[in-house]
This record gives sequence, C-alpha cells and structure tokens, in this order.
Amino acid sequence: MSASSIRRDHITRPIYHWAKTVLPEMSATEAEAIEAGDVWWDAELFTGDPDWDAFLDIPPATLTAEETAFLDGPVDQLCAMLDDWKITWEDMDLSPEVWAFLKRERFFGMIIPKRYGGLEFSAYAHSEVVRKISTRSVAAAVTVMVPNSLGPGELLMQFGTDAQRDHWLPRLADGRDIPAFGLTSPEAGSDAASMTDEGVICEGEYQGRKVLGMRLNWKKRYITLGPISTVLGLAFKMRDPDGLLGGEENLGITVALIPTDTPGVTIGRRHLPSMQAFINGPNEGQDVFLPLDAILGGPERIGQGWMMLNAALAAGRGISLPSQSAAGAALSARTTGAYARVRQQFRIPIGEFEGVQERLARIAANAYLLDAARRFTCSGLALGHHPSVVSAIMKHGATERMRTSANDAMDVHAGKAVIDGPNNYIGNFYRSVPVGITVEGANILTRSLIVFGQGAIRAHPYILKEMQALAEKDVETGLAQFDAVFWTHVVHTLRTARRAFTRAWTDGLFGDAPRSSPARRYYRRMGRYAAAFALASDMALLTMGGSLKRREMLSARFGDILSELYLMSAALKRWEDEGQQSDDLPLLDYVMQDGFLMIERRLKEILDNFPVRPAAWLLKVFVLPFGVIRSGPRDSTVRACARLIMEPGPARDRLTERVYIGDQAVGRLEDAFRLVVETQPLHDRMKELKIRDWRKAWDQGLLTAAERDSLEAADAAVADVVAVDDFAPDALARPPAVPVRSPSTADSRRRVRSE
Repeated sequence: MSASSIRRDHITRPIYHWAKTVLPEMSATEAEAIEAGDVWWDAELFTGDPDWDAFLDIPPATLTAEETAFLDGPVDQLCAMLDDWKITWEDMDLSPEVWAFLKRERFFGMIIPKRYGGLEFSAYAHSEVVRKISTRSVAAAVTVMVPNSLGPGELLMQFGTDAQRDHWLPRLADGRDIPAFGLTSPEAGSDAASMTDEGVICEGEYQGRKVLGMRLNWKKRYITLGPISTVLGLAFKMRDPDGLLGGEENLGITVALIPTDTPGVTIGRRHLPSMQAFINGPNEGQDVFLPLDAILGGPERIGQGWMMLNAALAAGRGISLPSQSAAGAALSARTTGAYARVRQQFRIPIGEFEGVQERLARIAANAYLLDAARRFTCSGLALGHHPSVVSAIMKHGATERMRTSANDAMDVHAGKAVIDGPNNYIGNFYRSVPVGITVEGANILTRSLIVFGQGAIRAHPYILKEMQALAEKDVETGLAQFDAVFWTHVVHTLRTARRAFTRAWTDGLFGDAPRSSPARRYYRRMGRYAAAFALASDMALLTMGGSLKRREMLSARFGDILSELYLMSAALKRWEDEGQQSDDLPLLDYVMQDGFLMIERRLKEILDNFPVRPAAWLLKVFVLPFGVIRSGPRDSTVRACARLIMEPGPARDRLTERVYIGDQAVGRLEDAFRLVVETQPLHDRMKELKIRDWRKAWDQGLLTAAERDSLEAADAAVADVVAVDDFAPDALARPPAVPVRSPSTADSRRRVRSE
C-alpha cells in the first residue's frame, strides 16, 4: 500500500467527511453565477503572493485610429448638440435631432460586429465613449450605454441563434429597433430568482398557424428604454405543466425576445429616476403568445436565463457604470479645482483653505483611481477575460467613489451647485448618483454578498475545486479528487502563513517588487496585505465554513480588502503605463496610503469580530501584530493633490482627459480659470505694492492698458461663473403629473420616434 493511499484512507477520509458539513454548499443559481465568468487579477491577489512581473506585462488598453476618430468626431458632435438643462427640465427627453444622430452614427451598435452593420468597438472604446458623453449629460450617456451593455445585443452575440442574429443585430445597429431588457419586477429586485413572471408551454395560434409556443404573463419595472422599445429581452420562469416538451414542469429562468407590438404587450408609461431624463419605465404582458423560436438561443436554451443574465450583467458592472463613475469623478476634479481657484473668500481663493484642500485632494485622488481601474479592467477584457468578481468590485467601488466625489464637489461649490439652472454643471450629476448605486445589483448586497461571497469560491486557488470534489456523487471518486486538492491547499496555506508573518513583522520590507520601479515600497506593502488577506480568508473558511456567507458584515469587510487591493493595483498600473510621471506621484501616494489605512482598519474589524476567538488571537500575530499603524495621506500629500487640480498643466490634463468642455457653463468656467491664472502675476505684483484693487493701480499709472483689460476680463469672467440662476415664478410652474400604480392602466403606448 502506497503512502498516498494510506494518507487518503486514514487522514484525508475523515477530513473529507468533516468538510462536507463545513464548506458552503452552492445553490443552482449560485453555481450558474459563478460559472458565468472567469477570473483574472482577482485570482492572483487571492494567492497572497501576486506576480508583479506578470502584472507589469499586462498590455494597457488602447484605441484604434477608427475609435479615436469616432471620439473626436461623432462623440464631440453629439456633446455639442446636448443641452442638459433643456433635456432634464424642459423636454424630459433627448431632442429628435439627437435621437436621429445617435441612430445615424450607430451609437447603439458599438459592440455589434461590422458584418451586422455595427461599429465593433473594443471594450475600451465603448468605455471611452460612455465616459466622454457622461461628462456632458447623464441622460444621453445612459441612452447610449444600455443598448451596448444589458440589452439584447450583448445577449444575442453570446447566445443567439444565427437566424436571431441575422434578423435583430442589423436592426439594433442602425437604430431601426430600440432594445430594452426586462429583468426587475415588483417581487424580484436584487433577488432576480424570486421573479413571478412566467411563461407556460402550450399550443396557440401565431401568424395564422397553430404552433407550439409559450404564453407569457409579466409585470416589470425600472426598465431603461422600455417605454419606447421595439424589442424587449424578457427574463421569466418557464413552466411545462402538460409535459409538451417531455420533461419536468419547472424549467427555470429563460430569456426571450419579445417584439413590443405583439398583442398583449403594454409599454409607454415612464418612471422618473432621481429626476433623470433618460427613458425608463414599467411594462407588462398579459397572455402574450409567441412561438418557441422567440427564446433567445432557441428552445435548447430554455432554463439557461440565469447564466445568460450573469454573463450580460458583467458588461454593465465592469464597463458602463464604472465609465460613468469615472466621468463624474473627472468632471468633479476639472470643475471643482477650477472653481476653487477662481472663487475667493476673504480675498483669497477658497482652494487655499486647508478644509477645502482636503476635499479637493480626495476628488483628485478618486478621479485618478477610478480612471486607472476603468482602464485596467478594460485591459483584462481585451485579453479575453470576463471576470465576474472584478465586475462586482468595479460596480461597487466605482459608484461609491463617484458618490464621494459628488458630495465633495457639492461641498466645495456650495450655493453655486445647490441652485439649479443652466449654469449649474454639478447638480444633475449629483442627483444621478443614487441611480448608479442602485442599478445592476444594489451596492449593499454587492458588497456584503457578491464580492467576497463569490470571490472566495471563484477566485480562491483551491476552494472551488474542493467544493466540486465534495459535490461528487461517487464517494471514492470525490475522495480521490479532494485528497489531491486538499494537501496542495494545506501547503499553500502554510506558505501563505509564513509569508504573511514575515511581511507583517517587517511591514513588507522583504516583499517582492519590480526592481525597476520607483514605487517599490507600494508593491511590497501590497504584497504584505495580499498575504494577510489570503491567510485571513483561509482561516475564516476553515473555522466558519458555510456559515461565513451568512455573516455578511464579515464578508463585506473581506470584500472591501479584496476590492481595495484590486483598485490599488490599477492605480500602480496606470502610473507605470503613463511613464512613471513624477507630477502624478502625489495622486498615487494618496491612493496607496488611503488604501493601506482602509485595509488595516478592515483587518482589525475582522479580528475584533471573528467568532472563533483563539483563531482571531493567532491570526492577529500573523497579519496585524502592531494593530493599525497607518494614518492615511500626509498633509503635504493632500496639499499637493489639491494644488494639482487648481493649476493648469499636464498633470491636470492627464487627470481629466476627454472631459467635454464645450462653450456652455463648463466652458465658461475654463475661460475664467485661464484668465485668473494668466493675471495672477499682476495680482502678485500689486500685493507687493499693498494695493488691493487693481483699479487703484490703474489710476496710479502702474498698469498698462493691456494689463487693465486682462484684469477686467478676468473679473467679468469670474462674476459670470460665480453667478447663479434665478427664474420668474411663472417659468417654474408645471402642470401636475398624474402617476398610476400599474402600467396596465396606460391608455396609449408611445412608439419609437421616427427619424
């Protein structure tokens, strides 16, 4: 008898039976969600020893000449056509000219292959387009992003039949058809599996002939583009009570493509999401009959809807919402830095007050971090990955930081951003924040259930394999598989423990780092915290097993650490890819120091609340022996980051690249900013002469006519920027809207506007 068989039968076997009662079981929906994507850098972080050389070899996301031309051409033209105040407060919609332009330039077909008439852009180009439009109008950006993310187009390309692709994709690409996707219902929000919308297999008449099909009944809400859609991707539960397909009755969540002119479909009414003007509303279907070839992918795809939805949601979570969040952060940085420079109180720019500088620095660092994470994620997508855990990290991390940036921008602008009107360039972005926080997986549940809940299974190097072995029906086969994986896991954990202990006690001094990088100290500390995270995760899984996923507060803290490690990695990658710009070092340092502090705090919270106290005491020795020693960014770093967005230069331009300026409120702010900077030397000269008002200097003959004119122009520009809007009372009067509870009461259906 071999040593391996003795180990398996006498050591592994009791562990195997014990593990069956400890490790979490996966439900069918959890299994489908995990199998829907793959892993990437998240898995590397879970090893506890990320390979930094492989990290630096990841090629950065780039644009083709065609994609760049589209950004500089049609996207700029679109932004110039948009009047966000008019869209939001007068029309509650994009103008007919804008709709026609979007269709003509194939904005709705960015992800559709050229052979179907689409643009076939990369994920990075898709992201850049959404980001740039978002800096001009949230409503326009959402209108463009939805058909290119959670719309039938994405699902058709992944799962559609050839006939379905040939019919629908050309029509979606040129805008003849407007898509929407019906997922959320009154009974099922984040828990999509609890939906009551259903389809029943039956025979019926369709286009004059009797066919085997399905009779659908549903009630959906929060559906973007739904009120004007011509084709609705519909998620529902399929049943076959009469056994017409020869199998069981409950067939699972299924997706079908529903032409909205089909009898029984009701669309048209609108929701008003946080006063945003993008088209969104409820829809319902009553006894809608369609043949089985309306099922996405054909009848053989019945019951595969949950897997499809998780695959499609990754685009919205990983590209669209992070792009919009990065846009909001960059717009905040560009405008808030400029406003803090031109707006004075007590005869000095408000950006000189350290309380304001704290907000400016956080805005600048968030802008740097979010765009770094957006680009890094697009790099992974370009390599062919579809990382579902990374998508959840991006959705939660990006939208939460967008919320922070919006709050900080509002605080610095104060009354300027509070008073609505055409000259308020922040208010509508601020109002839109809850939409991003809520959609495509509410942030509360994404943080507490998905990031670590799925990451611990999918991205961990061994847990999923062990769970698969434990799920094997044949005990001896499962035992053999478990034996092979488990002991490899044990060796890995011992190595991680040694690594975590050494790095914790030396603060990462001897950790791995690229030799050529001036940022070596950041890599080493990242390695320290990655080892601490990996060891703490293994200890939690060992001691709590399946109960860990019910301890949502602990799971959320683990998820925060994993998210922070990923986002900080992205910031390092950006700094390396952009040529190690010394001007950007304050931004990188802010991001890293802030992240290190957050990780240590979360580790402490995990240790303080770890239910198995002896394990917590032991774990503390290995991962946090000195407690929380980080203190966050230094004051000098805060001042440098604030100064970076208050001064013109390459660093400010890199940080806010492709923020649309135009000639409206943001454009006028930029003009005032430029004039204030240009006239600063004149103000400095007068300060030396103890002259407070340049007009006195003019009267005393100390200024040339050109200097006087430039100072006068700067004052006028600043006065224009600082001014807020006011209205005649009758201009604010609106006829009352009459809401109803159900879309079934709609007395008409709004059809797609013609070009």
